Amino acid sequence: MTRFIGLLATLTLLILSINGNAQKVDNRYFEMRTYTCNPDKRPDLIKRFQDHTLKLLKKHDIDNVAYFLPTKEDSYSLTFIIGYPSQEMRDKLWNEFGSDPKWKKAAAKSEENGKLVAKVDQTFMTMVPELSTAISPNKIALNQVFELRTYTCLPNRLPAIKARFRDHTRALFEKHGMKNVVYWETVEKEGAQPKLVYLLSHSSEAAAKASFDAFRIDPEWIKASTNSEADGKIVQKVESVFLKPLPFSPLK
Repeated sequence: MTRFIGLLATLTLLILSINGNAQKVDNRYFEMRTYTCNPDKRPDLIKRFQDHTLKLLKKHDIDNVAYFLPTKEDSYSLTFIIGYPSQEMRDKLWNEFGSDPKWKKAAAKSEENGKLVAKVDQTFMTMVPELSTAISPNKIALNQVFELRTYTCLPNRLPAIKARFRDHTRALFEKHGMKNVVYWETVEKEGAQPKLVYLLSHSSEAAAKASFDAFRIDPEWIKASTNSEADGKIVQKVESVFLKPLPFSPLK
């Protein structure tokens, strides 16, 4: 009887653990937007975000996830990531935000001396559940830089790259001083293969270079990479951008 009670208690704890982990999966629909500003207008855009936009997005149930500037000499662009409860709710909530009289007033006021944004690039994404759980915003700035990496895979090779990250790459990143932040895959039109998009954090760009140099010659990585490509190469193109969080970014 005692053994039975002990077994029951163990099973209960296991079920609670599984349920707790399941609750950590982030099922939001994400949108990454990069604004290319008109000359000398980025400070006005930043002020509009800080004073108005973040509050109004939250009012309309759109989550502020992260706000970044590039670390390179670039006075034009700003990248931010927001989250919606679901893909189906995206257009409804975004249109409600855009129609809000307070937003219209703030936007008009900020553009009295000219339009702020020349171009908008957007990417829709969902979290890769086997690689990420919920995003954890930082309460204080950690003086870290983020690296946004985008992998374009060869046809039908996305499952292979996700398996390699799941089984090897993430642990090796951590081994070499790189922090895994979040992994997404893009939502593409007309059934095109998604891209893998992820964020790493580093103490500095110099530290990132040193970490990757050590990672690439690690025998564990060489073995994992070679084995994963036994039936052909996986990645067609890798894009990397270093970003620094704005002071009001939840993720920083």
